[in-house]
Amino acid sequence: MSTQPSAYHRRVAEEKRTAILRAATTLFLASGYDGISLARIAESAGVSKATLFKQFPTKAALFDAIVTESWHLGDEDEPQPAPDDVRAGLTTMGERYVALLTRPGMTALFRIVIAELPRFPELGEAQFSRGKLPYFESVRRYLAAADAAGSARVPDTELAATQFLGMISNFVFWPNLLLIDWAPAPEAIDHAVEEAVATMVARYAV
Repeated sequence: MSTQPSAYHRRVAEEKRTAILRAATTLFLASGYDGISLARIAESAGVSKATLFKQFPTKAALFDAIVTESWHLGDEDEPQPAPDDVRAGLTTMGERYVALLTRPGMTALFRIVIAELPRFPELGEAQFSRGKLPYFESVRRYLAAADAAGSARVPDTELAATQFLGMISNFVFWPNLLLIDWAPAPEAIDHAVEEAVATMVARYAV
């Protein structure tokens, strides 16, 4: 007799997990990290506390999952852009980064981390290691591949990835933390990506 969960039970578990993440995200964004209990999240999600604790034994683990979901585009299994065309490859990666930074709730999530960081430093670790770092690493790997392919000369791929993502986020995202009405037009965002790519091509492309 198989001890593996059936497809039905796996589907139910995934539906409950989705409900928990959705409820927790809404409550965290409305009341902050410290102002919400796991019991209240379970009630809002329509699940028992035992079900919530089985999936997320601590509030920190739940927040980790929220951050991971927030930075998940759904195309992580797709191959990286071809390294022999640096302009096209960086344009694709820049557009993906914009899609991440402009997702609903992303700015509010950063605000929670910044506000709660003195008391809950693990939130900053989650936002960095589960969110920003994986995408940064994908850009760094692409630049290393371009260097290996001979289409670019990138002696310090970590610095180059930092430069590229910084040029984009400094226009698209960071002003949003302080300026409530910051909403650049799509054309302006496209132009910011184009200029970031042009700068990288001028500096690194062969």
